[in-house]
Amino acid sequence: MMRAWLPAALFALTLVAHAQGADVPYLTGRVVDNAEILKPDTRRQVTELLRNHEQQTTNQIAVLTIPTLSGESVEEYSVRVFEQWKLGQKGKDNGVLLVVVPQDRKMRIEVGYGLEGTLTDAHASRIIRNVMAPRLKQNDYDGGVAQGAAAIVAQLEGKAAAGEIADAKESQTSAKGSEFIKAPDMALHEKVLFGAFIFGIIGLFTFIGIVTPGMGWFLYFFLIPFWAMFPIAIFGSSITFYILIAYLVGFPAAKLLVSRSDVYRKAAEDIKKKGHAKVGGFTIGSSGGSSSSSGSSWSSSSSSGGGFSVGGVTSGSESSSGSW
Repeated sequence: MMRAWLPAALFALTLVAHAQGADVPYLTGRVVDNAEILKPDTRRQVTELLRNHEQQTTNQIAVLTIPTLSGESVEEYSVRVFEQWKLGQKGKDNGVLLVVVPQDRKMRIEVGYGLEGTLTDAHASRIIRNVMAPRLKQNDYDGGVAQGAAAIVAQLEGKAAAGEIADAKESQTSAKGSEFIKAPDMALHEKVLFGAFIFGIIGLFTFIGIVTPGMGWFLYFFLIPFWAMFPIAIFGSSITFYILIAYLVGFPAAKLLVSRSDVYRKAAEDIKKKGHAKVGGFTIGSSGGSSSSSGSSWSSSSSSGGGFSVGGVTSGSESSSGSW
């Protein structure tokens, strides 16, 4: 009977151990290398860096490496370690914990409440993504941990910009180029719908500017900021830059070609003589007759005399996790 229950008991104990996750080791120093992935020189270097930072600021930073979390999330485990180690000064909550789990390929920067304004989620995420992950991918644990700790200290001391930017450039050297604003992650049908809306509006005004004598050049300059910004919502800034160049060159070229047509010339003459003309289904003209060059307007024409008119355009108005 005992033999029958033994496998089930062992399985139950395994599940309990798995649910509890990894043990929290004793805080034996500023660098607790339980995974044994760091060289002695690296441990000494990081320990000295963190000690000097604590003496200058009272901020307490600790580094923990552990082989695996046994199924527990790195977020939950980091919180348990942070609470048991009681990092930071009492009343200041100025502690930071850097956790690296080599077998799970996970890492986290846990930040105390008192430092969340200085070491934000965005800062921690950039350190993980740009400084640590590229090195850990190459199994350079010494470089990843040492540079990660140095980046944390630099951010807390207000010296992060140069080092972080350099590391970001280093991690992107294999890329063909980077966008200032990346294209949003949208499905194809969403891009088509947004594109139809955006390009339908500014495309209509661009067409009117091309086929309209006189006022067309005002629309050319007026639409430049719209062509410079609206396409970013679909394509990102890199492609939008080329779209803007195409507009800046294409509009004058198209207008030059259209201006040579008989329809365009006739419209220009009708405006001078009659004060209005029909171009592309629209009636355009100057409100003051042939002697006035200001106050131009355009409206859609119909057999019933209805439609609409436009006199102008008005516009209104901190902890982070990662893997490698």
